[in-house]
Amino acid sequence: MDNASNSNPIFKLLKNPKTFGPTDWAIKNKTAVYLITLIISLWGIGLFVSFPKEQFPDVVIPNIYVQTVYVGNSPKEIESLVTRPIEKQLKGITGVKINKITSNSLQDFSAIIVEFSTSVKTDVALQKMRDAVDKAKKDLPNDLTQEPVVQEISLSELPIMAVNVSGDYDGMKLAEFAEQLKDRIEELSEISRIDVVGAPEREIQINVDRYKMEVAKVGFSDVEAALQRENADISGGLLEVGDQKRTLRLNGQFRSALELNNIIVKNIYGAPFYLRDLAQITDTVKQRESFARLNNKNVVTLSVIKRSGENLINASEKINALVKEMQRDVFPKDLQINITGDLSIKAAAAFDELVNSIVIGFILVMIILMFFMGVTNSFFVALSVPLSMFLASSSCLRPTSSWGLM
Repeated sequence: MDNASNSNPIFKLLKNPKTFGPTDWAIKNKTAVYLITLIISLWGIGLFVSFPKEQFPDVVIPNIYVQTVYVGNSPKEIESLVTRPIEKQLKGITGVKINKITSNSLQDFSAIIVEFSTSVKTDVALQKMRDAVDKAKKDLPNDLTQEPVVQEISLSELPIMAVNVSGDYDGMKLAEFAEQLKDRIEELSEISRIDVVGAPEREIQINVDRYKMEVAKVGFSDVEAALQRENADISGGLLEVGDQKRTLRLNGQFRSALELNNIIVKNIYGAPFYLRDLAQITDTVKQRESFARLNNKNVVTLSVIKRSGENLINASEKINALVKEMQRDVFPKDLQINITGDLSIKAAAAFDELVNSIVIGFILVMIILMFFMGVTNSFFVALSVPLSMFLASSSCLRPTSSWGLM
C-alpha cells in the first residue's frame, strides 16, 4: 500500500509541491516586501503630485511648416518663384513620408507642410527642414517681403487663458498697461510666449506733397535716404580722459514726430529744404488688423501660451497671483483685468475627480471585502487601488511626462 501511494503522481505533488521563486521569497520575507512596497508607493505619490497636469495629453506630431511672404504676386507666380524651388530641396530630405509634402500657393503667400515619420525626432526634422530651405534660398527672388520661416506644428501651442485689459483709457494707454503685464508674465518659467490681440500700433505717417517735391526737385529716394541717414545712433570713437578711455556715442534715433520736421532733405545752392516744407507729418496708429472685445467693450487681450511639459495648474495659479499683485501695487485702481478661457479650471476639476475616485474605490472595496475576508485582508486588497496608480506613476520617469486629464 505504501509503495502504491509513493508511485501515485498526486501523492508526489502533495509531498513535494512546486513553488514559484519570487512568490516563495515574498512569503518568507513579508517585512522586506512591505518596505519595498512602501518605498515605491511614497516615490509614486511624490511623482503623482509633482507631475505636470495637462487638460489634454501632449501629443508630438513631426509636422514642419514653411511659410514665405512675397507681396505683389499672383498664386501662379508664387508657385513658380517660391513654392517649387523650396519643394525641390525638401524632396531630398530623408524621413519624410511618401506623398506627404503639401503646399498651397496663395496671393502673396506660400505655405508648405511636411509630415515626417514618427521615428524621426521633431528637433532633427526641424533642423533638416532649415538646412533644405537654406539651400533653396539661392533659387528664390532677392526681393522677398519675408524670408522663409520654418516652424514646428505643435498642439501644445494653444492659449491656456486670455488676460483682458480694459478701462476708461485710450487704446495706446491700454496697450502700454498690457505690455507691462506681458513682460512680467513672460518671466515665468512655465510660459513660452504671449500674443497680443487688439492693441493699436503707433505709426508715423509722412504724407509728402508731390507738387512741392517737383518744385524743389526732390524725389522719394531723397526723402527715404534722409530718414535713414538721420535716424541712427553713431559711434563717435574713443575719448582719452586722463588714464581712462571713454566711448562716445551720438544718439540720433527719433523719439517724437516733431524731430522729423527739422530733417534737411536736400540743399540747393545753399538753401536747405526741410522735411516740414515738403510733407505733413502725423503721429497716429496703424490700421487695426485685430480686434478684441469683452462685455461689449474694446479690450487688449493677452493670449498666454504655455511651454510644453510644464504644469498647467501651477502656471495658472502664478498668473492669477501676478495679476492681483500688479493690480494692487502697479496699475491704477480703475484698470480692469479679467481672465477668461482658463483651461486650468477643467484640469483641476478633472484631477480632483481622479483623486476622489481613488479614495472612494479604496473605501468601497475595503467595506465590501471586509465581510468575507476580514479587516486585515480586505485592507491590503483595497490598498491595491491607490497603489496601482502610485506604482504606475513611479514607472513614468521621463521629464516630459504629464498627466493628460481628459
